[in-house]
Amino acid sequence: MSRITRTFTALKAQGRKALIPYVTAGFPFADITPELMHGMVAAGADVIELGVPFSDPSADGPVIQKSGEKALALGIGMAQVLEMVRVFRQKDTATPVVLMGYANPVERYNLKHGADRFIVDASQAGVDGVLIVDYPPEECEHFAAQLRAHDMDLIFLLAPTSTDQRMAQVARVASGYVYYVSLAGVTGAGNLDTGAVATMLPRIRAHVTVPVGVGFGIRDAATARAIGAVADAVVIGSKIIQLIEAQPRGEVVATASGFLREIRAALDA
Repeated sequence: MSRITRTFTALKAQGRKALIPYVTAGFPFADITPELMHGMVAAGADVIELGVPFSDPSADGPVIQKSGEKALALGIGMAQVLEMVRVFRQKDTATPVVLMGYANPVERYNLKHGADRFIVDASQAGVDGVLIVDYPPEECEHFAAQLRAHDMDLIFLLAPTSTDQRMAQVARVASGYVYYVSLAGVTGAGNLDTGAVATMLPRIRAHVTVPVGVGFGIRDAATARAIGAVADAVVIGSKIIQLIEAQPRGEVVATASGFLREIRAALDA
């Protein structure tokens, strides 16, 4: 059983919902990420999604794109991201970490270090799951099996436009949880329609048996609580990036943690 599955099982037994913050690795300072991860866990995060910087992030809105560009300028690539997870694991062996990004950094890592080396090195670093935005489920069965062999989960996005056929394809290979993109568009776009989310989740659950997290457009405690009433997890990314991007180094962790404590309290209310 993966760390992600254990976490969701424990939360379900407690009648609680998962809080999953997203941050871009190496943003806003190259060396702050492990410290920021610890701060988010202390504030109530159950799973951490760590964005792998990439130069052409097709699903990311301007806020996360800008954070990725800054991280790339600071020299952050896949090798550095895995090292951040290793450092985090020196003090935290319980909180699941999911790498979220695109195929190019994974495949480039394998070209540089050897076939399938990404999976081996990610496992050894302490990664628990991988969400590759541009890996279609129909082409991922071997990759998913390799991840499961190393106790890691392959997580997929679903969207308002996802067909029943696509949901069934995802259900065959997904593990850990699925991430429902509540808006048609890029991260940070538009206003969230909680009623539409509540209508969509039963359709998703008719196909998938893993927990369903909801993200894209969750920006405050009230919205998080509304989504937490119907979903298994709430995912928040762009708002955190916005809050920390202009902070001096000494305020980054406190700013992110303070915001997440408000979200955690709303989810647990």
